[in-house]
Amino acid sequence: MTETASPLTALALICTLSPSPKPSSSEKMAREVLAALAEHGVTGDVVRVVDHDVKPGVEVDMGEGDAWPAIRGRMMAADILVVATPTWVGHMSSVAQRVLERLDGELSETDDSGRPLVTSKVAVTAVVGNEDGAHKITADLMQGLNDIGFTIPAQGGTYWNDEAMGSRDYLDLDETPEAVASTTTTLAENAAHLARALKATPYPGR
Repeated sequence: MTETASPLTALALICTLSPSPKPSSSEKMAREVLAALAEHGVTGDVVRVVDHDVKPGVEVDMGEGDAWPAIRGRMMAADILVVATPTWVGHMSSVAQRVLERLDGELSETDDSGRPLVTSKVAVTAVVGNEDGAHKITADLMQGLNDIGFTIPAQGGTYWNDEAMGSRDYLDLDETPEAVASTTTTLAENAAHLARALKATPYPGR
């Protein structure tokens, strides 16, 4: 661990379309991000969103049977949010899009200064796929997360794509490519540093 300040926590929302216990490339990468964060004193946990009945909508609670409030509670208890998604037809998964839509409800959940309660939290992204689209997905996720109030660290996204017209999944790789591992390491360093900075010195109130 390179930082000895206060401990931090992270929650990874895994937006695969595959329910448990089916293997997931998105979960593999999310757990690699959490392992890298652990090197900086961050304790992590995961939620495979598709395993839960997250209702459509843009409120923090869509009523009876909605699983999002419980997931949201875990997110609000964490300092760092990791959103991991596969690539489908060049876009983030429908599950990831639903997560963004539900996070939109945070714009109405504000502190005494009128800012979203998630303003003090850091968010990072992880994208996998055997087709192009990772840069666009990362951009879309980061823009949405930032609009909602999360703070994005420098180089706060990691990803892997197979070669053009490829058929491998991230799960098929014998080892993590060096470029991906290096990017994930940098993401974790910057995210942990930023989360500690925000925890020690929150944004000023209005």
